[in-house]
This record gives sequence, structure tokens and C-alpha cells, in this order.
Amino acid sequence: MNAPSSLRLRVARKTVEAEGICGFELVDPAGAALPAFSAGSHLDVQLPNGLTRQYSLCNDPGDSHRYQIAVLRDAASRGGSAAMHDQVHEGQVIEVSAPRNHFPLAHGARRSLLLAGGIGITPLLCMAERLHRIGADFEVHYCTRSPARTAFRERIAASAFAARVAFHYDDGAPGQKLDIAALVAAAADPGTHLYVCGPGGFMDAVLGAARAAGWPSESLHYEFFAAAPAAPGAADESFEVQLASSGKLVRVAPGQSIVQALAEAGVVVPTSCEQGVCGTCLTRVIEGQPDHRDSYFTPEEQAAGDQMLPCCSRALSSRLVLDL
Repeated sequence: MNAPSSLRLRVARKTVEAEGICGFELVDPAGAALPAFSAGSHLDVQLPNGLTRQYSLCNDPGDSHRYQIAVLRDAASRGGSAAMHDQVHEGQVIEVSAPRNHFPLAHGARRSLLLAGGIGITPLLCMAERLHRIGADFEVHYCTRSPARTAFRERIAASAFAARVAFHYDDGAPGQKLDIAALVAAAADPGTHLYVCGPGGFMDAVLGAARAAGWPSESLHYEFFAAAPAAPGAADESFEVQLASSGKLVRVAPGQSIVQALAEAGVVVPTSCEQGVCGTCLTRVIEGQPDHRDSYFTPEEQAAGDQMLPCCSRALSSRLVLDL
């Protein structure tokens, strides 16, 4: 039997996990078991203000009765994190998607290195639970500004894998701070896989150091919370999009997304994050050269140029022919 595409779940608990971070435990209102999920999965959460946002599951994938997520109140929020903190309360019923996974564990890895920055601990904590359960070799490095801003400290300290987790605080003594370059260089090994999640600068530092140390791309796994801003001076000129099914041409104006232009022409492309992170709007490119501005595809996938995320990416050619 297929899992439902959406679920209506009750907020059984809302907790303060750290300064600026709220945790939410979601259950079926009737107490039924929930669709299974794998480590690295996320939910699309329909917020009271009409927005949809993705939040990683952070509980043990062996749990069948609940989903747990945690949300950082982001000062630069476009309304998502503020709505979760201010408008979602215990006892409330909210709509979420069934779990989806764009950040899975690699099967067959001899060892796993998990690097978390801030709220990026959420999917990696779920991974740690799974890796411990199957007896795998792994270690976790968790970087935050301070102990007060470190979610799940007590849970990790009480876990059976506590000895595998190292905490690193920006405001702590120099000796406990993470030397990213040294760590990834020492851990480079054909059987080791690296997983990283957190703020963009942290992830860029980890991935840059790993690539410099010779890590193969297939051993690097990552999930961004938001797409990086376009580079200064990035082209934002008008171009055309042609629909392969009908031949219809749609003009995309400067400052307008492909999704917005298509919507004005009566063509709806499903979206969720609208930042090039979740992959909901992934579309095949038949002709033309995309200007990738997402954080979803790998560099190799972007270079292939045969698919794109029209919620944020544009065109380097005067026309794109899309499989729509």
C-alpha cells in the first residue's frame, strides 16, 4: 500500500531545545503509526501563514509513532521560522508531507564522518541514531556559537553514542575549536563518507577543505538550508522559455523567476522552498544553457545542464526549451 502524500498531524509537544531553537513532536491524532522514514529525510510543513518549508527529521528512524523536527528562529527569515515559533502550538493540527529523502546515508560506507553547524545537527542526529543502531563506525563534530545555542546537548549526552560526538564552540577555548582542514585531511580514505549540514559558510569551508584534500565527489554528501546568493554582477537579463509539449514561448523578465513567468502564462510548476534547495520543481532541460543558482545539484549535475530548478535558476542562453 502506498504511503499518503500528505498527513494531518497533531503537535504533541513543543519544546525549547536551545536559545532560538524550538523542537516539535508530531503524532497522528488517532495514535496510528506514521509512514516510515530513513535517516536524512525531511518533511514539507504547511505553515499557518500559507508558506511551505522543509524541516529535517531528527529522531530515530526506528520510531513509528512520531516525527521530531527542530526549527531555528532565523533573523533573516522570509516568514517560515517565525511562523513555526509564533503560530504553531501544542495541540494544533498541521499538514505535512510524507517524509522525503534527498540526503540519504550511503550504503556500504566503512566509516562515516558527520559535521554539523548549528541547526544542521537535525538530519545528522537522525543519521547518528541509525548508524549506532546498525553498529556502524562513525564520529560526529557539532559546531555552535555557544553551549546555550546548542540543541540536543542533553539528548546527545544521554545517548549510547555520546562518546562519538565532539562539541566545538565559537566562544570556547582555542583548543576545542574544530580545525576543519586537519580533520578532513586526516579522515580522507576511500571507505569513508562525509556528511555536512549547516550554514552556507560552514558548509563551503568543509566541502572546500575536503575537495582540497582529495575527497572524491561521490564520498561528499550535503544538504543546504538555503541557496547561496547570486554572485555580484551575475547576469539577470530577459530570456525566453519554450514549453516542449506545446511550443509556447514565455518571456522571463529581469528580476522574475521562471516559475513566476510561467504562472502568469497559466502554467503552474509545483514548488516548495522557492530557493533552489528542495528539488520539488526539478525540470528537464531539452535545449539551452541554464544559469544554475541552486544549492541542490552537485557541481557535476550542474555542468551536465540537462536539468534545472526554475524557482531560482535562470538562463545563460537566449532561450531554454523545458520538458513542460
